[in-house]
Amino acid sequence: MVPDFDAIVVGGGFYGCLIAVDLARLGQRVLLVERERDLLLRASYNNQARIHQGYHYPRSFTTAVRSRESFERFVADFPGCVDQSFDKYYAVGRELSKVTAGYFETFCRRIGAPIEPAPRSIRALFSRDLIEEVFLTREYAFNADILRESCRMRLQTSGVDVRLATAAVEVEAASHGVRVTLRGAEGEEQVTGENLFHCTYSQINPLLRDSGLPVIPLKHELAELALVEVPAQLRPLGVTMMCGPFFSCMPFPSRGLHSLSHVRYTPHAAWFDGETVPTPPRFATEPSSVGLMIKDAARYMPLMGACRPMDSLYEVKTILPVSESDDSRPILFKRDWGLEGLHVVMGSKIDNIYDVLDEVRRLLSSRKAAA
Repeated sequence: MVPDFDAIVVGGGFYGCLIAVDLARLGQRVLLVERERDLLLRASYNNQARIHQGYHYPRSFTTAVRSRESFERFVADFPGCVDQSFDKYYAVGRELSKVTAGYFETFCRRIGAPIEPAPRSIRALFSRDLIEEVFLTREYAFNADILRESCRMRLQTSGVDVRLATAAVEVEAASHGVRVTLRGAEGEEQVTGENLFHCTYSQINPLLRDSGLPVIPLKHELAELALVEVPAQLRPLGVTMMCGPFFSCMPFPSRGLHSLSHVRYTPHAAWFDGETVPTPPRFATEPSSVGLMIKDAARYMPLMGACRPMDSLYEVKTILPVSESDDSRPILFKRDWGLEGLHVVMGSKIDNIYDVLDEVRRLLSSRKAAA
């Protein structure tokens, strides 16, 4: 019996959308399902909107190199959503930092990321006692609203069947691939696909668990991304302190504000799969830590004390436990996880999508060769 689709993609974040588009361009009949009312509403939106170029990962050379190699490609592919209107600076702390200024500069040159000493006027914005050095780098931000529209247009153009407000609740083996039960406003239905790509980030294990399949060891954090209005002198700047219990503040284009995150205060709770999970209402009732973020950031950069809190975005951040030691962000790609044809994908950074697309194409090629 011929399956309803060649490929079913569960999860309408950026990774799910681009995987669906790429599969359709390869001639596949593709269904994309997303449980939210629209695309890119969860982790793809509720993040710092940073287009990485590797600077963020001085303790994980592989992650840094992959980010560096993807940077230019992402900027070229999605020019309409890229905000290049600010200068990006990385500062290295004298104390508590896990890298020195000398190491950070050498690391950036090794991966080919542009770096030079910051002008004296910028260096003067930082505490001389607490900051070892400040560097001018080249890093951008993306507008998630514009990126969503770009994904929507690509999905339409490529002929992907998109179903919003539709959840995948169970997956099982079928005669030719997998069968997934979908639940939407009109009730439940079952569809079949030769391959299913499960791209729901923090919701990977609930579907696996409900389907009686092995779960994947993952760590989750309830994270707060604060949105602030910065003083005029900081508006054309983005700042990240490396590499320890510090802060990052940079433009958040879709809201016309700056995002503020802090290694110590952004996580409100953390748990591993199998442990007690914070309930969804905590997204709305969790007290904000933005005051603590601003207070600590102002120790290193006094002007940060003048930031005005405007809003906070809460999201579940999911990482592989192995990443805790070196801050790496490997992409999870599990072929035939528990069922032949069920493939689990968990991205780390939006601009590293190309590694996943390459892996999906390798999978299809191997399937074709084996047929």
